[in-house]
Amino acid sequence: MAFTYTNKKNSFSEEPKINNKKRIIRIALFVVLLLVIVGGAFALKTGFALNKITQGDGSILKSIWKSLPGVEKILEGEKDGRVNILLLGMRGENVPGGGLLADTIMVLSIHPKGEDPNDTSRASLISIPRDLYVTVPGGSEQRKINAVFALGEERRHGGGGTQDMRAVVSEVIGQPVPYAVTINFQGFKDVVNSLGGIEVTLKEPFTEALQFKEPQVCDPYVYTEPTNPPQYQDKYHTRKNGTKYIAKSYPLCYNKQQECGGEFSLPAGLNTLDGDKALCYSRARYQTNDFERAARQQVVIQSIKDKALSVGTLTDFSKINALIDSLGNNTTTNFEAWEIKRAFDLYQTLGDVPLKQKVLSDSEEGLLYAPPITEGSGYILLPRGDNYERIHELFSNSLK
Repeated sequence: MAFTYTNKKNSFSEEPKINNKKRIIRIALFVVLLLVIVGGAFALKTGFALNKITQGDGSILKSIWKSLPGVEKILEGEKDGRVNILLLGMRGENVPGGGLLADTIMVLSIHPKGEDPNDTSRASLISIPRDLYVTVPGGSEQRKINAVFALGEERRHGGGGTQDMRAVVSEVIGQPVPYAVTINFQGFKDVVNSLGGIEVTLKEPFTEALQFKEPQVCDPYVYTEPTNPPQYQDKYHTRKNGTKYIAKSYPLCYNKQQECGGEFSLPAGLNTLDGDKALCYSRARYQTNDFERAARQQVVIQSIKDKALSVGTLTDFSKINALIDSLGNNTTTNFEAWEIKRAFDLYQTLGDVPLKQKVLSDSEEGLLYAPPITEGSGYILLPRGDNYERIHELFSNSLK
């Protein structure tokens, strides 16, 4: 009888080792698959909503990856203790009367609380006036800063405006501005109405009797009712000898459906504003000035923040996501889906911190000045010292 030698030690130990290794691999693959599914569900859920507004170049795969536990989710500037977000307000694309001119320009800066127990969360909001004279990116042309977005969209529709405004504002403040959010008039009204209105307390009555009924050059859409008696806007040309002459006169018309009722007013004391009234209050400037309007806009932003906190919108990402979804074509951003979620998480760590607020102005203590008006540029603002050094210093210290 033939006998075959078998190493019993090996025969009873190697096979279980192999099976255990396979089992571990299967479990690991299952966990990875589960994480991808969970991350993918978040990315798809937020991605479909944010796809309406985002101009970011991130793919769904990147959003899935960034949503996985353990993957670093850091906004640009976060490690340096400062995240700058550009906020832009305008009428809206294809809307007569200024469409893509960015008449509201603000920089929101956030310093999230660090690991140092003595560190505190801080935030600032600084307004840049629309008449600041700047150099347009990509050349030597100089224009008012509120025109840069429109020119950028002409250069590359669907992102060029945001890119150029970020570049210009970065030069002005002396810091990177990685993120931007734009909202048009309708979107602004929708936000306020979704909160059930906002509250603004006035020490004295507020009235704007001119701006919303001022005649403009007649057009077939908005300004259609001729003034009585007839009024005209003259366009002058200059002869070679330096004398001027009227080259053409454009008839002026009223807006048949006057904005803000023609004459907008609010009484002293506590006022609850719906979307329409909040927009009118934020836009009014003829009987005050652009700097005071910017200050009022900051008050409105603070009121929106306070109301959003009181109804829980800013503490519930699902509500944020639903609000973004409802805004549709009324707002755009270069934030990617995962970055919006990260910004929301950062906000949660801020708590109800007060905003340090500032408006760049031409007051005695301000950082801007208005040079003599010329035919080529009209009314413009320039930085004192004809450089941005003082503005850079202001922004550097705004979170201290």
